[in-house]
Amino acid sequence: MTSVVVRDVSLNFGAFDVLKALNLNVPEGEFLVLLGPSGCGKSTLLNCIAGLLDVSEGQIFINGKNVTWEEPKDRGIGMVFQSYALYPQMTVEGNLSFGLKTAGMAKDEIASRVARAAEILQIEPLLKRKPAALSGGQRQRVAIGRALVRDVDVFLFDEPLSNLDAKLRSELRVEIKRLHQKLANTMIYVTHDQIEAMTLADRIAVMKGGVIQQLDAPQVIYNRPVNRFVAGFLGSPGMNFLDGEVEAGSKPAFAVAGARIPLDRYGFDGKATGGKAVFGIRPEHVAIGEAAGAMPFATDAAVEIVEPMGSDTLVWTRLGGQSFAFRVEAERQLHSGDRLRIGFDPARASLFDGQSGNRI
Repeated sequence: MTSVVVRDVSLNFGAFDVLKALNLNVPEGEFLVLLGPSGCGKSTLLNCIAGLLDVSEGQIFINGKNVTWEEPKDRGIGMVFQSYALYPQMTVEGNLSFGLKTAGMAKDEIASRVARAAEILQIEPLLKRKPAALSGGQRQRVAIGRALVRDVDVFLFDEPLSNLDAKLRSELRVEIKRLHQKLANTMIYVTHDQIEAMTLADRIAVMKGGVIQQLDAPQVIYNRPVNRFVAGFLGSPGMNFLDGEVEAGSKPAFAVAGARIPLDRYGFDGKATGGKAVFGIRPEHVAIGEAAGAMPFATDAAVEIVEPMGSDTLVWTRLGGQSFAFRVEAERQLHSGDRLRIGFDPARASLFDGQSGNRI
């Protein structure tokens, strides 16, 4: 069963199109992440689903019901905001129960739901505290708990971890993943952090300019991005890009200053045609030393910059006169000026049209 359906939804602020005829189907129980840079429309789309913004065109369905013009409280959703949105004068218990009390729910049912949410989120010892006495991570757990007590089928998260430091973000990310595994509810999660997207999502919708650029499983998007924007947005550091030309023919190749990369193993989306193009390969797909020699393409490179990352080391060189990065194990000692052999398999690469930026 499809839990959330967005059908031809557009939103305009005057002459500015924020969302452009979006279509999205979210199956029941899926964890979908809306990913993109600031201003791409991801939070706007979430707010339209929640009923906090009225759409200009299109329809929204939740669990088969057309909720396009329903009030937020009648949509069967729970929402978690970036800013926590807790009442400072109330205890944690009061914050969790407030919405249920205003809805006229029986006291016994309220107590049962609050106790269950507190147990799931491991915040029972905090129930009598006020928000000012909580850490950022604890406040976000309470904010999630306030959505949880509503006992709804769909949860919406609007960048809930962006106000937390790196350690807390990592911890809460695991907690949200556990929560989804335990509840199996539909969850739609907005973030600009590609690490959050890759680790949490069943599928990712990458957005830019009010349009979904690609919607697929994380590894599919990572390994087969549909355009240069998607390829560059995922990955830390991003994909290496080399400007050059595709040479078509029986043995197609990518020509870049001083190098010719064979493309006979590359999976073209259509027939290979010549012209301006961009060759992309991720740093972790580059081999060095003896391993490079076994690759379809290999060349000598001079180390320019070495960046120790802890678990591994990022090394910068130049290929075809353009900046190029690759990873090596942390134990490998390299210094600026060192020379070594690097290589890769073009079958793991991505090629993009030089004008449209679309995958070829």
